[in-house]
Amino acid sequence: MQLVTPPEVVRFHRVIEQAPLPVRADRAGGGTLPARAAQYCDAVVQASGFGWWVYPPMALSLLWDGAEVYWTYAGQESWLPLEAAQFPHLRARFDEVAPAHLRGTSPPFLTALAEPGVVQIWTGLFARTAPGWSLLVRAPANLPPAAGYVAYEGIVEADRWFGPLFTNIRLTRTDTPVRLRADLPLLQVQPLPRAAYAEATLAAMATVPGLDDFTPADWDAYEASVAGPALRGDRATGQYAVAARKRRRGECPFAAG
Repeated sequence: MQLVTPPEVVRFHRVIEQAPLPVRADRAGGGTLPARAAQYCDAVVQASGFGWWVYPPMALSLLWDGAEVYWTYAGQESWLPLEAAQFPHLRARFDEVAPAHLRGTSPPFLTALAEPGVVQIWTGLFARTAPGWSLLVRAPANLPPAAGYVAYEGIVEADRWFGPLFTNIRLTRTDTPVRLRADLPLLQVQPLPRAAYAEATLAAMATVPGLDDFTPADWDAYEASVAGPALRGDRATGQYAVAARKRRRGECPFAAG
């Protein structure tokens, strides 16, 4: 069955008006990919550009002393102990426009969770997906890892749940500030049809125990993709990338000429 992409897979709603809007993830990793990878490694390029980059709504720093988490930001002269913190001035702005019965319910910006060194960060966005679609929320693909923390991955069924788009990060060092920059992506948000991670899909796996179990079709496929060009001496650099690009344009990747 062919997957039909709806006209609008996801809509991001900006709640914190200072937050940068999401942008398409850069296939070149914001210029950080090696030139050879960007030119010849289609697998890396496709992964880098799959989804949207989401940024912190402000620059801030976190500090974990092994027991408690503290935070600060530009204009704040001291470290603030973190339990649950609102984004500066958001509560008043939220209450200006929210229906009367929802005033006082603006989501927290930062929350120190019960697990040691784990902080929940809200991006300042809500998200809603088309029916049957979810969002994979993860660290940016193929960017240099952030210093001092790792981001947990999560799948949000945003067609059924409309609320803050957040992530949980685990601080990995103590007694040293961890800085989050507003101009560097915090997350990569990727669209997933729910069927992609349904139990029926994940159960539909087979294995081939060893070389003795390869079929003639397996050997033919290996020859076409790897061994044949090498044996003939005509394997061009980036052959997979060229074939993949032609396939996406609807061309026959192995046509002569």
